[in-house]
Amino acid sequence: MGGCTALQPKPRATVYDFGPGPVATVASTRMAPLPTLVLADTEASAALDSTAVLYRLAYSDAQQLRPYALARWSMTPAQLLRQRLREQLGQRRAVLNAAQGVVADKPAMVLHLELDEFSQLFETAQQSSGLVRLRATLGQGGQGSQRLVAQRSFIVQRPAASADAEGGVRALAAATDAVIAEIAQWLQQVEGAGGMP
Repeated sequence: MGGCTALQPKPRATVYDFGPGPVATVASTRMAPLPTLVLADTEASAALDSTAVLYRLAYSDAQQLRPYALARWSMTPAQLLRQRLREQLGQRRAVLNAAQGVVADKPAMVLHLELDEFSQLFETAQQSSGLVRLRATLGQGGQGSQRLVAQRSFIVQRPAASADAEGGVRALAAATDAVIAEIAQWLQQVEGAGGMP
């Protein structure tokens, strides 16, 4: 009987992303109402440079990041965040990649993101939340030298509906959408305060 278990296929990891996003486009030929934004690559700490879905047990050892054995992201968290950010901000403004080679009419703002935390945080064995912590830096100018316009840190948590990988993924997706909404509002405040020339 023991030999039969060796023939059993190993369970496969479930692969997650943030969902399909908008499924219909708004037809329009006019320019986006907000200034053009250049989106630089999103940087992340070494611990987040993988597709593992990570969690922390704050009630026993908050310093240790642990991966779920059978759950993976479709891309690294930094790539998922950048994709979702471009998708959301692109609804109201032109969003360009830093290496795209397209030049805007005016010197565009360049948004740099550094992702510091992207994990499911368990306060107790049954209660957890998706935690996203990042720093956004807004610059202006060429690739070689940019003038610092503004910088801000963002920390967002959203409760998980279940104490497992699926609950963590949904909570992290909700936290990501919330932090993107905060970034969008911050960008408009900076632009309204005279950050744009």
